Amino acid sequence: MSVHSMQASDTIIALATPSGIGAIGVIRLSGPDAISLVNEVFHGKDLSVQHSHTIHFGTIRDGRHVLDEVLVSVFIGPKSYTRENVVEISTHGSPYIIESIIKLLIRKGARAANPGEFTLRAFLNGQLDLSQAEAVADLIASNSQASHQVAMQQMRGGFSSELQHLRDQLIHFASMIELELDFGEEDVEFANRDDLKALIYQINRILNKLIASFEQGNVMKNGVPVVIAGKPNVGKSTLLNALLNEERAIVSEIAGTTRDTVEDEMVIGGLRFRFIDTAGIRETEDIIEAKGVERTHEKIKQAKLIIYLIDPAQDIAEIKEQITYLGSLGIPFLTVMNKKDLVTSEFENQLSVISYHPITSGLSESSTERSSEDSGNRQETTDKRIIYISAKNKTGIEELKSEILRKVNLHAINTDDVLISNIRHLEALQKTQESLNRVLENIDNPVTSDFLAMDIKQALYYLGEITGQVTTDDLLETIFSKFCIGK
Repeated sequence: MSVHSMQASDTIIALATPSGIGAIGVIRLSGPDAISLVNEVFHGKDLSVQHSHTIHFGTIRDGRHVLDEVLVSVFIGPKSYTRENVVEISTHGSPYIIESIIKLLIRKGARAANPGEFTLRAFLNGQLDLSQAEAVADLIASNSQASHQVAMQQMRGGFSSELQHLRDQLIHFASMIELELDFGEEDVEFANRDDLKALIYQINRILNKLIASFEQGNVMKNGVPVVIAGKPNVGKSTLLNALLNEERAIVSEIAGTTRDTVEDEMVIGGLRFRFIDTAGIRETEDIIEAKGVERTHEKIKQAKLIIYLIDPAQDIAEIKEQITYLGSLGIPFLTVMNKKDLVTSEFENQLSVISYHPITSGLSESSTERSSEDSGNRQETTDKRIIYISAKNKTGIEELKSEILRKVNLHAINTDDVLISNIRHLEALQKTQESLNRVLENIDNPVTSDFLAMDIKQALYYLGEITGQVTTDDLLETIFSKFCIGK
């Protein structure tokens, strides 16, 4: 059903809570007849004369048959989520009861809601702008403190306020340039070009900050991909199981058991991490295992953090070679020594030489600075830069989690700042910046006012796409079709 074919006069109905058996279920209606339709089947107070934001106890009846004892919440538009009359019926969570009540109200004249139609109505009625509406879906899907904070900040309008301020300033200059076009034959200039350039430089600084925030916002929304890499049989699968505290990956003494990636998620310090156990990094003639090793290299390049797992049985030259490879990728990584109870002092001394090699500078800026300042105490610094654990005995796992958090530097992210986490918003901001850069080029090469006006309008168009001041049916259907029914 297209957006324009949806009738504002329809009263829509849907289950707002997850389907299945539960303690309660909440059925939501929105539209001009929401209160009157429920009033026909509700036995209790007369809902048509009740105040907004009130709750009433009674029964829902189909003729003489009592379907359930319920609580009915009444919200009179425009003081409701959709700015229409809204009624929420809290019933017992029996699927039979819920289905019976919904069918009864559809017979009375309600229509089954489409996915996201309640939030779509909130947008169309001016309760939310489009970026706030999208944040509603993100809030529902949030599964960590970090993703919740990003969604809440956007839903409360922080991003929208920032964009509206930019649009207002651009609209002013666009109107001045349009005025110049009306006086084209008189060669007058109402929009000061130096002021316009200064404004665009200022807007570009803000756009740069917003665009740069996408990486952080996206990580906080979708989680941090962390690859566990290393040669076969160093304990990568055992480490994954220890981190998750469950037997997620198959563990075997046979090298090369993991032939494909194994993934699972957990929350550490309010941030969601997606841990990826990979096939061992080594040369192999086994075709299937070789495919797994190839996928390992692909996953490593997509990671935001790499846990490079080693053990005391490895050749030092091999460790050095693999650290060189990881350091060349420019991706933060942690070197983790497994089977720490088997580490000898001789192996540790050999390892300390590698840990001070310049190729490890990608591990941590702070640790690199410490090594140059305190080269006389290598053992102390090595302990800080290489984490010693026993995945099998689950020792050192909490220290590793702390290091993982430190490495992604979550505390440096200020969730009070505007962060973008939506790829659609990122692309629109990038297109806005391209349009404004064309304005700068045209000011320096002078062109007629109509070309300047065209590029400013284009920038305004892309900003308007984010907040919904510029929309198409296809865009709205794409966004709201991803919502659950009932929201």
